[in-house]
Amino acid sequence: MESKIGGRIRSFREKKELTLPQLAERTGLSQAFLKAVEEEDLYPSLGPLLKIARALGLRLGTFLDDQVSRDPLVVRLGERHEELTMHQGRGSKASLRFFSLGKGKTDRHMEPFFIELLPEEGEGHPMSSHEGEEFILCNKGRVAIVYGPEKTVLGPGDSIYFNSVVPHSVSCEGSEPAEIYAVLYFPE
Repeated sequence: MESKIGGRIRSFREKKELTLPQLAERTGLSQAFLKAVEEEDLYPSLGPLLKIARALGLRLGTFLDDQVSRDPLVVRLGERHEELTMHQGRGSKASLRFFSLGKGKTDRHMEPFFIELLPEEGEGHPMSSHEGEEFILCNKGRVAIVYGPEKTVLGPGDSIYFNSVVPHSVSCEGSEPAEIYAVLYFPE
């Protein structure tokens, strides 16, 4: 199940009485890009999603939340639901499947995810950058992290922690799927 992030973005934009050109100006993203996102033709990476959330005065998790939960929030393995699939265009093969581990906790400052990374063809994955920090723990397979000019490959049990303002990408290394746990922190 793919989350209708674009429809939620449009709904929040309209509630704030913002036009697409105004949102483009606030985010630094093109109108064409934002329109494609709202129409579900393009699934943005976390960097652009964060810019959109900030421009709308929202947390990133607001695009994923359906219900509110009390503390503590417990997510059982069998209760995880795919929240977001990232790929370019409708016809492209998905490369990242996100499962939110913080959905419903409204006062959170971190975004915890379980992420399945699927093998992709070709080299050079899109780089992302945003304020904050990221912690990634490889659970299964091999994961390539490009951080600025450096590439690091993680195996099961390996982790990386970095400032996410530096351009970076996360992808599956090799022909087998991989799994990671990622915690993203976004300062207020």
